[in-house]
Amino acid sequence: MYRSASLRAVVCLSTLFPAVGLQAATDPDVETLKQELLELKQRYETQQKALAVLEQRVRQVEDQPAAPQPKRLVKSPADLRKGGQQVATGTGAAAASGGAAGGSGASYGQSLADDSQPAQSVTNLYDEASGFFGGGKFSFETGLTYSHYDTRQLVLNGFLALDSIFLGNINLDRIKADTYTLDLTGRYNYNNRWQFDLNVPVVYRDSTYQSGGGNNGGSQITTEGSVTQDPTIGDINAGVAYKFLDESDSLPDAVFTLRVKAPTGKDPFGIKLIQSADNNNLFVPESLPTGNGVWAITPGISLVKTFDPAVLFGSLSYTHNLEESFSDISSTVNQKTPGKVRIGDSFQVGMGVAFALNEKMSMSFSMSDLIQRRSSLKPDGQDWQSVVSSDANAGYFNIGMTIAASPNLTIVPQLSLGMTPDAPDFTFSLKFPYYF
Repeated sequence: MYRSASLRAVVCLSTLFPAVGLQAATDPDVETLKQELLELKQRYETQQKALAVLEQRVRQVEDQPAAPQPKRLVKSPADLRKGGQQVATGTGAAAASGGAAGGSGASYGQSLADDSQPAQSVTNLYDEASGFFGGGKFSFETGLTYSHYDTRQLVLNGFLALDSIFLGNINLDRIKADTYTLDLTGRYNYNNRWQFDLNVPVVYRDSTYQSGGGNNGGSQITTEGSVTQDPTIGDINAGVAYKFLDESDSLPDAVFTLRVKAPTGKDPFGIKLIQSADNNNLFVPESLPTGNGVWAITPGISLVKTFDPAVLFGSLSYTHNLEESFSDISSTVNQKTPGKVRIGDSFQVGMGVAFALNEKMSMSFSMSDLIQRRSSLKPDGQDWQSVVSSDANAGYFNIGMTIAASPNLTIVPQLSLGMTPDAPDFTFSLKFPYYF
């Protein structure tokens, strides 16, 4: 301690009186001072380098964009509106701070904006569930649908002997029908509130009719006949949709739709049934229809509600077919009967649930049921006559998927399984909506 105090005194004296200090200090003391001064300089340089490295790292962290939080796969429109308010607040706060952190304020705001957007699979899921394609864009959709129908009807003509032996004729009637439809649909969405669309179907049909029975000679045979309808335009239809309710914490998205279908396809009235030359029980139509021949109006409503991580949706529609007159409503060869037709009205209900599997893919499961009333015919000069077996109840179980191929293109496959005898055995569709 005494030596250190002496050294400090020498340093002070040497500063005030350089000449005296040099003379007073001995050679060993000067060397010690020089050594301490060198060590201090080395420490200072080391600290300066450490400070420079630390300052560089701080700048790198400040300049690097903030990592966004993981996206929720399912977000309701209510969440999006809240997210939009958060973005505005975040960017405004960054601007008010004068950009003290350089570009960090904008990066933080951008991360909020990114996180406020739902996964594309959820957007596609909402579009498909509600039938309402938002975003204020044009869209064009190409759809391919294949439907297969196979039914058998057992006709018994006789009686039971001893409650186990059937005596008489057994006829087995079978119809196999394949329908291929190309749907071309254009949509325009205005202000994410109104939507207008036009659909043009092109239909190809192939049907086979089989019947087991007797010919004019009385022998028992099973014969079949096939009819093919080349690709022909079906019933063109147009629709308008209005989104009158936006989803909130307690209310769903709600869209009202109104569709009008024109009888541009080939109608089924006046098509003659040709009897088989080999089987007097088999009648085959000379051609196949691609439409139902009457104007139809269909109002409907669809609802979509988010219960994270699921999306529930439902729809209800009613189709009213207008009465129409035809020059021929008879199916008998060489007979022409003018008259009027009333195709039975129908209503359809559906509901389901969908899940977003990831940001590019979602899957849905739903059930739908179409119930149609019986149709009636009125030949000129006669009363209205009900058409037997023209009423129907077609139930379906649907499995669907949406795949975001790109920001503009979505692939939507769906498989529908018939649950009632009136429904096709299965229907597979593949749609490609493209957004401009």
